[in-house]
This record gives sequence, C-alpha cells and structure tokens, in this order.
Amino acid sequence: VQLQASGGGLVQAGGSLRLSCAASGSIFSSAVMGWYRQAPGNQRELVAAITSAGSTNYADSVKGRFTISRDNDKNTVYLQMNSLKPEDTAVYYCYLRQSTSGRSSTYWGKGTLVTVSS
Repeated sequence: VQLQASGGGLVQAGGSLRLSCAASGSIFSSAVMGWYRQAPGNQRELVAAITSAGSTNYADSVKGRFTISRDNDKNTVYLQMNSLKPEDTAVYYCYLRQSTSGRSSTYWGKGTLVTVSS
C-alpha cells in the first residue's frame, strides 16, 4: 500500500486549506484512513479519522473547523481545514490502517507541511 498526500502550504490565520491523500495497492474495504500531525518539538497526534462507512473521529482541537471525508471508489481521503490557527502549523501525515488474518497494519504517506501565519 502506498499513500500520496498533497495540498499543504502557507496560509494566513483564518484561512483554509484542503489536504488530499490517495492510496494505492491492496486496500480492504474495512480500512480506516485519516490524518495525524506533528508540530516541531511535539509528538505526532491524531487529527481525524474516517471509516469506509463514513464514521468519523476528530481531535478536540479541530472539531468544528476541520472536516474529513473519503471517496471509497478512489481510495482517497480529504481533510478540509477551515478557520486555521497558527497552532495548526505542523507536518500532516495521512495513514491507512487495515487488518488481515487478525493482524493490523498501518501505512503512512510522506508528510505535507501546513504553515499558518498569524
């Protein structure tokens, strides 16, 4: 499984960005996809996740501002980020997690940098 993320960049506080992540390879319909982020000096944290059925999970810090969505036909996950804050500045990593024969595997895309200026 390979993941290709895009959409990062520089934006002013209050602005918006949309991240995309396309997965390829052997992907099961039960796979969970989502985004983590890591700011300098901080641990990687979960931002949002979505199941193939559309169930979502968000970090408290982004609820009401970020929206995760998914196109199962394209194996692509999106993260719409609105009302961005300087503290959202981080490298964002998409991931895909799926299980086979009771064994869970997690795949990561290369990070994409989001910089929010004040």
